[in-house]
Amino acid sequence: MNLKTPLLVLGTISMLSGIGVASAHAADTLRARGTVVSFEPSLLTVKTRQGDTAAIKLKDGWKLSGVANASVKDIKQGDFVGIASVSKADGGSGALEVVVFPAALKGTGEGDRPWDLEPNSRMTNGTVADVTDINGRAVTLTYDNGQTKNISIPDGTPVVTFAPAAPTDLKPSATVFVTAQREADGTLSSSRVVVGNNGVIPPM
Repeated sequence: MNLKTPLLVLGTISMLSGIGVASAHAADTLRARGTVVSFEPSLLTVKTRQGDTAAIKLKDGWKLSGVANASVKDIKQGDFVGIASVSKADGGSGALEVVVFPAALKGTGEGDRPWDLEPNSRMTNGTVADVTDINGRAVTLTYDNGQTKNISIPDGTPVVTFAPAAPTDLKPSATVFVTAQREADGTLSSSRVVVGNNGVIPPM
């Protein structure tokens, strides 16, 4: 398995940005957030946050990535980010987590769509058009030919970017995020895994 950083990042971004497909086929897709029960070369067993156990077959050439902490203060105009958010009582949106994408992959998965990190949450992939620090940090994202969305980022919101990882990181109790597809025979399969390493947990 090729674990060079560019391929890891590309694979991870593709997984996170393929949400439109996942939404269209929600019944056939599982986004597993949980901890590793066991790992074999082609099989990852995960205990999900719902308490279920999911056995996920890893496809040939599957990609693995870790996550690294980033700072909200480093987010600047022109950056491309993915933010999971929920609506606030005042009508705005508040971030649940932020993923900072590498500059080379700007535009990947651009758009705003339903997400399932929390009830009624959404995922927005867009370019930072503006950053403000009035009553806390907030960004305005542009996407899909000029649409905009203002999202506040509360203190303590997880902000990450992508980092290298190795299969040895997939040890029992390691935290993972996996988008898997349910095959016709009912089994689950995936070509990408994000694992928490060096104390950083995948927040997406």
